[in-house]
Amino acid sequence: MSFLKSESLQIFKIKEFRLFVTARFFLTLAIQMQFATISLQVYYEYAKKEDAELMLGFIGLTEAVPFIITSFFSGYSADHFPRKRIILIGVFCLLLGAVFLYCNSEPLINLLKGMGIHALFVIVFLFGIIRSFLAASMHPFMSQIIPRNLYTHSATWNSTAWHVGAILGPVVGGIIYGYNDSFNANWCHLTEIVLFALSILFILLINNKGVPNTSGEKESMVQSMKVGLNFVFKNKLLLSALSLDLFAVLLGGAVAMLPSFNDKVLHLGPQAYGWLRTAPAIGAVVMAFIMMVIPPSKKAGIALLWSVVAFGVFTILFGISTEFWLAFTALFMTGAFDNVSVVVRHSIMQLTTPDHMRGRVSAINSIFIGSSNELGAAESGITANWFGLVPSIILGGVLTIGVVLGVNKLDPKLKKLDLGKLQ
Repeated sequence: MSFLKSESLQIFKIKEFRLFVTARFFLTLAIQMQFATISLQVYYEYAKKEDAELMLGFIGLTEAVPFIITSFFSGYSADHFPRKRIILIGVFCLLLGAVFLYCNSEPLINLLKGMGIHALFVIVFLFGIIRSFLAASMHPFMSQIIPRNLYTHSATWNSTAWHVGAILGPVVGGIIYGYNDSFNANWCHLTEIVLFALSILFILLINNKGVPNTSGEKESMVQSMKVGLNFVFKNKLLLSALSLDLFAVLLGGAVAMLPSFNDKVLHLGPQAYGWLRTAPAIGAVVMAFIMMVIPPSKKAGIALLWSVVAFGVFTILFGISTEFWLAFTALFMTGAFDNVSVVVRHSIMQLTTPDHMRGRVSAINSIFIGSSNELGAAESGITANWFGLVPSIILGGVLTIGVVLGVNKLDPKLKKLDLGKLQ
């Protein structure tokens, strides 16, 4: 426990980091609640049962396409404009989107009722664009407000704030949505409006760090994006870590099918869905506290490889679950082991990337990881439609383990990674 007092908690002496983590928590809570509600609306209110998995997969695809297209420009923007301003504009747009969803689902407002499911997909599409700018700016902005020797701890606490928000978002959304056995999407979206507003408030309290330091070279936007891509693809260590997470999330995207799995396999309602949706985040928070005591530093490479293997194993276990407690436990463990790879990957990215390139590298990281969540949802929806819900989840877990074996063979130095040597 002396470790917690001397190092891990030291970062909270920095006022701006405390504000950043609080803002990140409210933002994540709102976003996770919004997506859980949208998934429930699609499944229970609009989609036909035989098309449910495919429609849930299309939600991910609708966000991933604009996210990927916009990410290169957003990375350039995060390296050439004040990151705080980009974040504020992005969160304000999310707040407007929540207002739109509220108007679409409120029975007393008829202005947008005719749009139905199309309103949900419009918001998801726009959110893909907004999220690309937030993803490119959030981690680089955090790196501007903390010293280099605290980067690994900042990655752990930032991940914890994200996962705590991810825990509460779907649970609160599921409880409100299914309250009195009725569909209360309007109250869910109204709660999101408040949460987005709180996030904006805390971001405003952080001092503006201005435009990041540049390398001194004048580059066009295209040249700037090429520099970012070259940096990532020449950094074999970073590329291997990104590839592991990319394929693990892409192939093991079982969470996207939860509304259908919860209904067709477990035969439970929206409240149970909320708890299952949040199980990975609970596991991630527990693992975060373990990593605060035993940080994955000296044996980071081995921890990274084995954590992705475990992610695949517990994805398979989830696929064969027929009881709520077993499904919850399996998802809990996927989140716990996924958080190990998240912390290691972000530590590599922060420690090896110059400040003037962090926006572009974060954008590329987001294409690898962030969009893979949505593409994984699409992949899960398509394979579930082809092979069946349970076989598609099991197949994803098996392929995830295969990816670890492939990356280990292509980059044998990864298992020798020591984060302490990068500082």
